[in-house]
Amino acid sequence: MQGARRLLEFLRASDRAPPEPEPQTPLVVAEFCEWMRLHRGTAQDTLSGYRRYLLPFVEELGEHPRRYTARAVREFVLKRAKGGSASVQTMVKALRMFLRCLISQDRCSADLDAAVPKIAHWRLATLPRFVGADDVDRIIATCPMEGAGLRNRAMLLLMARLALRAGDVRCMLVKDIDWESGCLRVTGKSGRAALLPLTQEVGDAVRRYIDHARPRSDLDTLFLRNHAPHTALGPGAIGGVVRHAILRSGVETPTLGAHLLRHSAAAEMLHQGASIPEIGAVLRHASSRTTAIYAKVDLVSLAAIAQPWPVSSC
Repeated sequence: MQGARRLLEFLRASDRAPPEPEPQTPLVVAEFCEWMRLHRGTAQDTLSGYRRYLLPFVEELGEHPRRYTARAVREFVLKRAKGGSASVQTMVKALRMFLRCLISQDRCSADLDAAVPKIAHWRLATLPRFVGADDVDRIIATCPMEGAGLRNRAMLLLMARLALRAGDVRCMLVKDIDWESGCLRVTGKSGRAALLPLTQEVGDAVRRYIDHARPRSDLDTLFLRNHAPHTALGPGAIGGVVRHAILRSGVETPTLGAHLLRHSAAAEMLHQGASIPEIGAVLRHASSRTTAIYAKVDLVSLAAIAQPWPVSSC
């Protein structure tokens, strides 16, 4: 099935097959996505995630925001809220932003966003999911030193050593690397750009991929598909690379997602003595509150300040 899909993509890229039909997106959702892109700098991957929740919302409540009611909005969310999972949190966020956009354009009731119920979510209630440095090295070592293995190894190192997100790696351009200065330009969420140091290990891996495995292409995107058509990787491709590497390594991990490497990089920085502000700078967090969750994995420091549990003398 995957081979047939790639063949069809190749034929479409060479104008030998009709283009893929555009999915039908309601106008009100398309306008919201365009507004978010222009005024908030929201990345396309994020908008695609929002669209996944907005399409059933518009299908159920209609394409005319003036007809939306607080009761209908609340019932839509409550029918789909199961256990306060991360997907429910994303749905609530997407709906609230969608309604606020409509309110700003005077297309629905001014207080309709308040109808979106809050889903229970306690900050810092969970630990970051990570593995130790030795396990990270075992995961990276599963990549062959040839062909697609060179590409995959370079991508894994970028996430494991520089704590990049999968989206950061997927959208990286060749021109983002300043070889002379040893710096890497990363454009993250909301279009914010940052310069990170390019370590020798990561730089060597990226250079080896460019010299020996990257297909010839006019695209400036750094990481390309290994087989034709040599286009940019899809949204889920890097997550698949991480998942397969973990399974090959035999390492037991709390999750198979690409974010595991980012969390592991932050935990290792803390273990090596980096401060929370320093970790936040590398992770490019806009707020120190986001980075604060990593303080919970420093068990040695926490043990030094932990108070004894009160015991009744009776």
